[in-house]
Amino acid sequence: MKQGTFTIVLIVLAFAVGLGIYIWFGSQPKGSIFHAIYDGGPLVSVLIAFIIMIFAYVIERSIALNKAKGKGSMADFIREVKAEIEAGRIDGAIEKCDAHQSSLAAVIRAGLDKYKSLVARRVTDPEKRRTEMQKAIEDATAVEMPLLEKNLVALSTIASISTMVGLLGTTIGMIRAFTALATSGAPDAVQLSLGISEALFNTAGGIFGGIAAIVAYNVFTSQVDSFSYQIDESAFYIVETLSMRDEKVA
Repeated sequence: MKQGTFTIVLIVLAFAVGLGIYIWFGSQPKGSIFHAIYDGGPLVSVLIAFIIMIFAYVIERSIALNKAKGKGSMADFIREVKAEIEAGRIDGAIEKCDAHQSSLAAVIRAGLDKYKSLVARRVTDPEKRRTEMQKAIEDATAVEMPLLEKNLVALSTIASISTMVGLLGTTIGMIRAFTALATSGAPDAVQLSLGISEALFNTAGGIFGGIAAIVAYNVFTSQVDSFSYQIDESAFYIVETLSMRDEKVA
């Protein structure tokens, strides 16, 4: 599913489910915690939708990043590729990349494909070979990184919006509470309690959504940064291995 389509479908489903949950809360007996949440007002359904979206993005990113790690240990994969290169089996190294099925393997494979192309073109200048391999690896990395970083902006956006929606609900609740206090004679206790309840539940929902999104964003950003470092370090190591092999052969 394309990124734009996934986001649109998720938004529609999240808001539909959020509204359904909010209506269900309203059907519960008065005095229950669910009905108390319902008294928080319609913005509660929006906050529920944001929380659903956060969990959906967490699941999607967890699956995607786990898939990007490929099959097996990255350290073992690099050692196996290095052994194939030192033995002169470039095709064998490419097969190792295909078998691993990781973002790192895709980047390394791009460098190996470029190396084979240079050999076929009889490019013997070591510096030219190194430069072109590094360029191929950089291009492959530029393709892989957006896939690793996908939906992280959405998480950071939800963190900000969720907090703002919670603040809006808090403000509306406090307006209702002060309106109840402003009545002539005795304050309207029911409206006062509803206003305070609306303010507190929206505050809690907004803060929870913001915290959950920020934590998820930071965790995934840290994983992507670590992944990027591993790709850069491993790619440089493979390029050096190929260069050293060429020097030995020459």
